[in-house]
Amino acid sequence: MAQYILRRLIATAVLMLGVASLVFIVLYLIPGDVASIIAGERATPEQVANIRRALGLDRPLHIQYLDWLSRVIRGDLGKSLISGRPVMADLILQLPRTIELMVSSLSIAVAIGVPAGILAAVRRSRVEDLLVSFVALVGLSLPNFVVGTLLAMFFGLYLQWLPISGFVPFEQDPVHHLKLLVMPSVALGLSMAGVVMRMTRSTMLEVLGEDYIRTARAKGLTERVVHYRHALKNALIPVVSVIGVQAGTLLGGTVIIELIFNWPGLSSLLIRGIYQRDAPLVQGVVLLISGAFILINLIVDIANSYLDPRIRYG
Repeated sequence: MAQYILRRLIATAVLMLGVASLVFIVLYLIPGDVASIIAGERATPEQVANIRRALGLDRPLHIQYLDWLSRVIRGDLGKSLISGRPVMADLILQLPRTIELMVSSLSIAVAIGVPAGILAAVRRSRVEDLLVSFVALVGLSLPNFVVGTLLAMFFGLYLQWLPISGFVPFEQDPVHHLKLLVMPSVALGLSMAGVVMRMTRSTMLEVLGEDYIRTARAKGLTERVVHYRHALKNALIPVVSVIGVQAGTLLGGTVIIELIFNWPGLSSLLIRGIYQRDAPLVQGVVLLISGAFILINLIVDIANSYLDPRIRYG
């Protein structure tokens, strides 16, 4: 187990280096001159040249890359070219808000998707299975921004049960904070629940047809023991992988939902950085999201190796 984890950590480090290099090169190739944006439309060429020199943008590309990479390894993501604030400070401020939204959405998806998928597999071709399959199809068909808009219109404007948008820190007003969190979490969670439902159902059906399940039934074990003690653990292996991928996707996929509900997470930083061509800010956000996605996949691989020892011995 330790050797498997060590191999995955080495592969993760190499992958992170590749992602960091790709982020730097792509942002360098984007058209436009950040020095001109900072200087303004009325700036003289001399003023623009001075800003470029001050920011180190006049140096060769490989020198800029090595300097940036050495700072990133030390945990220094630089300062915003527009606000002058440390990028790391902005990320530390906004990241918990996106994580909170991601965790609550994922909890909703798992709480709905896994039990519903198990129910559909156990009650195959019956009313419960058809109902779960229909709900999963609806969840997969509707994009999360459509679900979010419908929730805002119905529960926010029509019934006026929940506030439509905004953000209040939890320590300032816990009740209002949770009310603001409900609709964006449900909008994201319902879309993911359909994926988790279908995967859980298909894997449970596959496992329930295995020989060892028939053997367990032949021994006289109850259906509850067969389903939850023998079948569920093996059926969860691909489900855990799907949940991990969905969790990683959420970090970068909450942009529209955060905009609809005015939730100040990483998306607002990313959009501001792109609009102002603030390279350090965009690099920091993209690098953080990419690193989190890679880390989540590492955790999923380790979890799968625990559920199925054949993975780490393969």
